[in-house]
Amino acid sequence: MFNDIGPLELVTLIILAVLVFGPDKLPKVIQDVSRTIRKIREFSESAKNDIREELGPEFKDFEFEDLNPKTFIRKQLDNEDLGLKEIRNGFDLKKEMAEVTDAVHAREADASSSSPSGSSGGRIDMTKKPETPGRDDRPPFDADAT
Repeated sequence: MFNDIGPLELVTLIILAVLVFGPDKLPKVIQDVSRTIRKIREFSESAKNDIREELGPEFKDFEFEDLNPKTFIRKQLDNEDLGLKEIRNGFDLKKEMAEVTDAVHAREADASSSSPSGSSGGRIDMTKKPETPGRDDRPPFDADAT
């Protein structure tokens, strides 16, 4: 419950609680808070059990944590029936990228050797260059926009 509270934050909360409630009322407040948390947990467990009973024996393996999308997907990906681990282990990304790189470099070498001598070395300049407007060119004017 307090996994993300550091020691400094815990000391600050204790000091703040002593200042707000006072040292004489603090034990009673702690008992009331712990009793309320216990009742909420009991209510939650009771509701879960009621839902499981209503669903019937078909859903005996149903877990409420599976309703979280991350947990559901992780559980489905780890399923042995699908064979996804074999596919994941059989795929080597570095090898695939090296093959693609070799194929691209081989095509560039083939294209440059068969290109006519008047071309720019078989390379196409695909960088986008900004258009420079001429002196008499005016930006478009939209009469309805003004």
